[in-house]
Amino acid sequence: MPSTKDQLASAVDTKIKAPVQPISILDTPAASAISLARPVVLVGLLALRFNALISDPVSTLQTALPVVAAIQVGYALLCLPALGSHHVKGARKTRPGERKKASDTSGPNSIFTAIFALLLSTISSGAVYGLFILFGAPFLDNTYHTLYCAAHFSLLALFPVFYVRGVDGQAFVALAGAYAPLDETSGGLLGALLGAWLGAVPIPLDWDREWQKWPVTIVVGMYLGYGIGSKLVGTLFFGKQLSVTQPESEE
Repeated sequence: MPSTKDQLASAVDTKIKAPVQPISILDTPAASAISLARPVVLVGLLALRFNALISDPVSTLQTALPVVAAIQVGYALLCLPALGSHHVKGARKTRPGERKKASDTSGPNSIFTAIFALLLSTISSGAVYGLFILFGAPFLDNTYHTLYCAAHFSLLALFPVFYVRGVDGQAFVALAGAYAPLDETSGGLLGALLGAWLGAVPIPLDWDREWQKWPVTIVVGMYLGYGIGSKLVGTLFFGKQLSVTQPESEE
């Protein structure tokens, strides 16, 4: 039987080799069903409100925010392990007749974690707004259009990541460097980024369509990319890495 010293050395070595782990959804029938249905619901709501999005983007995006927030919070609470809970899973199993210690049964408060993640997403909307401006969004015009678009991006793509990873700088560096193992949350983030970028392509084209105005195609691309990315990556490419190389950890 390995000694405590050997177990500690093995744990440290594992942390160095794999500093960021992929996050699996909860292993329950409800979590699986909700995880599959959620992208369909989000895209379906977008389709139902598409004409309203074209005619009045600001009002439509504003009124949709509470609905999207409720869907995302429900998804997080029922499908995702809260920040720190994936470490609790490795707790020692009790023997028959043995009482569990408080440290083995206690875990993170999911509701508090969801509120914390919502707060971080709200704060991050300002940074996303700035990135939209840097990548060509109208600076002086359509300010509320861009702001609500940024808020939707934060709720879709960043909220689940904040819920499972918090403000772990190492994890976000790995995500930004594309060497973090892929999972449903990182796949959604990647899909939303790619979808928003591709959604900008039709805007400057000389087609004279109402749906080409800012930020309709960005929102559509963001939602489609998020839905496809979260399920495709979370199912087919779970645990894979986009980059084959990663920075070596300092010893």
